[in-house]
Amino acid sequence: MLNDMKYKDRTIGTTPPQRLDIKLGYACNNNCRFCVAADKKCLGDKSTMRIKEELETSRLNGAADVVFTGGEVTIRPDISELISYARHIGFRIISLQTNGRMFYYKAFCNTMINLGVTYFVISLHGHKPKIHDYLTRSCGSFKQTTSGIKNLREQDQKVITNSVITQQNYRFLPDIVRFLSDLDVNQFQLAFTHAEGNAYRNFDYIVPSKSDIMEYVHRALDIVIESGARAMIEAYPFCFMKGYEKYCLDVYTPPIEVRDIPGTIPDFELVRRYQAKAKGPRCSECKYDLICEGPWREYPEKFGWDEFKPVPGEKIRDLNEFKEIMGII
Repeated sequence: MLNDMKYKDRTIGTTPPQRLDIKLGYACNNNCRFCVAADKKCLGDKSTMRIKEELETSRLNGAADVVFTGGEVTIRPDISELISYARHIGFRIISLQTNGRMFYYKAFCNTMINLGVTYFVISLHGHKPKIHDYLTRSCGSFKQTTSGIKNLREQDQKVITNSVITQQNYRFLPDIVRFLSDLDVNQFQLAFTHAEGNAYRNFDYIVPSKSDIMEYVHRALDIVIESGARAMIEAYPFCFMKGYEKYCLDVYTPPIEVRDIPGTIPDFELVRRYQAKAKGPRCSECKYDLICEGPWREYPEKFGWDEFKPVPGEKIRDLNEFKEIMGII
């Protein structure tokens, strides 16, 4: 999936969305200590009719791919109807972003597969129940999620895993990717904690320093690279990724339209780059300055900018140049 993505400099209105990220609502059967959407749970869930209307509008605007996300999309009673409708109106790729617990039930797995879901993006935050269940605050979630991954892979479905990096699990990142490799997942994604919602309230004991996790991130990536699988990391700037720059997820992100409950974001890159993330006092000295978005802005508000060291060298002008240098096709 990621190899097909295109990323380019753009302004509002000049590039139609390639992907729709549609929030169905915020009901969830987990209660993660780092949940960025915790403050939105009071908003409830969208109606089936509203979701169908939003799917139609985005499809007419040019979106070919859709990611259903929330909250937990698989606990909606209308999820089958919504997936069928997305396929009916011509979405090419349909992905579910999920905690994976419902895939513990083989009948549910079969239903989702038969409806034509393309990618299953499943969150797993530990290689043992003690870590994962602690972070999700849901006893038994590890067992259900890992069983769900096994059920999907047994039917040769494409599974992408997402593991949020926290103080509790960062030392175990190599163990987590080994465990996921044994489960034969197709792609590994690591995501640095975004300190909103529960993660902001629990910042002091949830969010690690970027410097502290660097060794473990690199070791985890080495394991995935040696296995021949794909690996990416989100919201972890280039200055911490020497020798691993090509695994920064931001360079693969296509134009995305986000349809949330409060409203629509036509181009999420612009929001990430100019509102949600921040650049430090020395970022302009870095060779990656023109293509790096920086960290989520809540991070330096707590930790400061001292650990962000500009990478010396001639500035890389754009992402096309970066991809050429890195040999990314």
